[in-house]
Amino acid sequence: MTDSQRSISVSGSGSAEAAPDLLTLSIGVECRQEDVGAAYGEAGRVSAAITAALREYGVANPDITTSGLNVRAEVNWQEGRGQVVSGYLASSVLSVRLRELGRSSEVIAAAVNAGGNAVRLNGLELGFADPAAVTARAREAAWQDALTTAGHFASLAGASLGKVVSLVQQSGQPAPIPVAKMQRAAAVESLTVEAGESSISATVNVVWELLD
Repeated sequence: MTDSQRSISVSGSGSAEAAPDLLTLSIGVECRQEDVGAAYGEAGRVSAAITAALREYGVANPDITTSGLNVRAEVNWQEGRGQVVSGYLASSVLSVRLRELGRSSEVIAAAVNAGGNAVRLNGLELGFADPAAVTARAREAAWQDALTTAGHFASLAGASLGKVVSLVQQSGQPAPIPVAKMQRAAAVESLTVEAGESSISATVNVVWELLD
């Protein structure tokens, strides 16, 4: 490579934080019955009760999604008989987006009370409904990090930075704030959701010309 083609490649990273405005909650439903139809029917009734409670708190239909529907036999080993079906388990998962974080603890408690002992809280994540502004600040921080590093290395090499030859950016995702799984409905009455701050990270790979 000739002097006129000299270049420097640097990676820069940065992040930006802001108060989250979106909470995504995972609510599981598990119902056990001796009959498969009864288990399936109970799971449906519990799910309907939970979604009804959510709608009473203003959660819109597009913010409630059902996934992971499963019905399976539960078996026990019995001497002389082998595996014997002891009952059936019907389960599903509701993914719920809450946009009023100030009422999130109240909404979660209402959903658990509506579903009773069949409810399983699988955790939650806090993030942003529209992350564009926070992402832009993260990019700016990553660019400044790369520029500072490149300028330092160029100075050490007795050169200066020329024009940018290439730039590749990879954005991160909002850092989730997990809440431990809750298996008993009574525990949720004392649960308080603290929003805190969520972050978005960005990384840029930049190549500059090096000038004498």
